[in-house]
Amino acid sequence: MKKLIIIAAAAFFGIAASAQSAKFAHVNYDELVALSPAADSARVVLQKAQKDALEELQMMQEEAQNKYQQYQQKASTWSASVRESKERELQEMSSRIQDFQQSAQADIQQLQNNKMAPIYKRVHEVVEDLAKKGGFIYVFDASSILYIDAAQSKDLTPEARKVLGIPAGRTLESLQAELQAQQQAMQQ
Repeated sequence: MKKLIIIAAAAFFGIAASAQSAKFAHVNYDELVALSPAADSARVVLQKAQKDALEELQMMQEEAQNKYQQYQQKASTWSASVRESKERELQEMSSRIQDFQQSAQADIQQLQNNKMAPIYKRVHEVVEDLAKKGGFIYVFDASSILYIDAAQSKDLTPEARKVLGIPAGRTLESLQAELQAQQQAMQQ
């Protein structure tokens, strides 16, 4: 019985000692992805695709609006068969516009997924490499953790930023300001 207590105590202290030596780290994964230079390139491609789709949609809507105005102006002078033909044409145009909107949204979403997947993969690889080199057994995403004790968990975000080539002064707030400035410039 005495041996069993000694073995249990040794096992308990061994587990406690190994738990105390466990190394934990955290990163702000969203920050690393958003501020990555590759994300900037992806945003440029996505903005161009969105702009192109919006221009095409506007042209389609203008054409439909012109046809509708023409219909309103001349409907009373047309025969029933011409009027029905023009109404079908307007309905078909409306359907094409809706189909285009849905298709364009799906295409842009697919493009975003294609452009962002390598960025997510690269950030994951960098974090994994830093964790292995640092001997960490767990790396938590700081953006989804409610509390992190900075004394017991190392922040790998600064090191990952360097590896990913993110400028030191660049923040999520500065990125937000850049994006807002771009939107304002496009609207003018």
